[in-house]
Parts: sequence; C-alpha cells; structure tokens
Amino acid sequence: MGGDGARMLRELSVADSLERLAGSQYGRIVYSRRGTPIIRPVNHIVEEDAVIVRAQLGASVLRGDGELVAYEADSFDVKTRRGWSVIVTGVAHVVRDPELVRRYEALIDPWVNLLRDHVIRIETEVVTGLELIGENDECDADLDERAL
Repeated sequence: MGGDGARMLRELSVADSLERLAGSQYGRIVYSRRGTPIIRPVNHIVEEDAVIVRAQLGASVLRGDGELVAYEADSFDVKTRRGWSVIVTGVAHVVRDPELVRRYEALIDPWVNLLRDHVIRIETEVVTGLELIGENDECDADLDERAL
C-alpha cells in the first residue's frame, strides 16, 4: 500500500519545529468566530518561542486579547514527496508597545499591500511538527513506521 515512492512520517522535536517555522515566510492562522473556524494566510516571524503576525482590521484575528489560536506552516515538494508541517497552538495577544510594533512591522515582510493595523504575538503552548521522509532517509527513534 502507499504506492510507488511511499513516504514515512518522522516527528520533529520542538526545537526543529520552531527552526522550520522560523525559516518559512508565511503560514496560516486559525481562529474561531461564532463557533466557526476561520483560516487566514499571513506572513510571520518567530521570536524565541513566539510567532508574530500582522493582521488587517477587515480580517481581524482578535475580537479581544487572549484568544486561543493555532498557526500552521509547511513546505512540500510534490516531485520528491518530501516536506514538513509545523503547527503551534497558543494564546494570541495584540502587541501594544509602540516600539515593539514598529520593530515587528519592520521585520515582517507582507506579500499583500493592505493596511495592517494589528501586530499579534502568539505565545506557543503546544508545538508539533512532522516530516515526510523516504525509507532510505536518516531515521531516528521517533520514526513513525506508517507509510503514506
């Protein structure tokens, strides 16, 4: 089963997951509005164990401070069938310190030219990451033997 070129899953450590996330320029923030999950693509940076994003008012992530959110980023190569996915879950807070807001605005390079009026810091509580690897790739004790 799994077809030609089936891959295996390897769990990434928290440090490896945050490193992959830091090396990515964009991801997806997931939040809830009236019980419905909403997913928005945004640019981000990683600072220590936190994910920082900017959001526009029209797609405002937060109705109030302290909302539980998820953030996902990934990178996959369809030709080699290799890649990774990282998901963090944590509490999001609006950054209100003007110096920090200016600093983060300078560091985050948005791909869309829209007014962004919130800088949001997600304090990570849960960090998970998975990597698709081939049978002959480097393996360790965390290897999940299920072929994809």
